[in-house]
Amino acid sequence: MQNSSQLRQVLRTARRALSPSLQRLHARRLARHLGKHPFFLRARRLALYWPADGEIDPRPVLDRPHARAKHVYLPVLNPLGRSKSLWFARYRPDGPLRFNRFGIPEPHQCGRQLIPIRHLDLIILPLVGFDAHGNRLGMGGGFYDRTLAYRRRYTHWQRPRLVGVAHECQRVEHIEAKPWDIRLDMILTEAGCYLP
Repeated sequence: MQNSSQLRQVLRTARRALSPSLQRLHARRLARHLGKHPFFLRARRLALYWPADGEIDPRPVLDRPHARAKHVYLPVLNPLGRSKSLWFARYRPDGPLRFNRFGIPEPHQCGRQLIPIRHLDLIILPLVGFDAHGNRLGMGGGFYDRTLAYRRRYTHWQRPRLVGVAHECQRVEHIEAKPWDIRLDMILTEAGCYLP
């Protein structure tokens, strides 16, 4: 049996091995599935991520007809650097981006454009691995878990909805959930939907 670090390595290698044309096809299929889901249709404030390291690209969902009326946000690393948490800044396609310490683009000079996470309606977050029961494996840094930790205290709080996305090749038989893992409302791949 593989430990989490070994499994992360195997799954990251698998997603990196997908050809650019297959990556684009998966992104379009993901956008089609997500673009017609009620979570997406009802969301006014939507957060997604800029793909890196072979992650499935969620950005094509912004080309869907219902996306035009939405305010879109990207995660940014805590600018104070004191904690491994995320903030969310307004994203505009023509706005300036800068690379964070991991080499991932995020909105530049976003101070006034930051939004409290509880004001988001939907967060689309990347997964390294997942199982059909909604358990997930992230990159191991704990950024999303720390940022969303309040959901363990406020179980009645319904926002934001959390949708994990990945390539189908990242699905495994079983992932052991950790006590600090935040449950997802849904997982989507290019092949379809998994509900916990």
